[in-house]
Amino acid sequence: MQSRKSIFEDFAKLMTNAAGVAQDATKEFETAVGSLVERVMARQGLVNREEFEAVRLMAIKAREENLELKEKMTELEGKITAKK
Repeated sequence: MQSRKSIFEDFAKLMTNAAGVAQDATKEFETAVGSLVERVMARQGLVNREEFEAVRLMAIKAREENLELKEKMTELEGKITAKK
């Protein structure tokens, strides 16, 4: 009976170690794939999501400022035309 318990304990330890190795391998694979994707993106001139969102927000702000300036310009042109 004692040897059966020892075999099960050894098997449990083996499975625990195997699970740890599998988890480490998964993390290493994810890191390697992530690094590869970043290199490909850099080579192709692509940007990540954060950079894209930052530029998109800048474009939205610039568009809003452009519309405000256009309205002010139209208003000033109207005043100039009224004075003539």
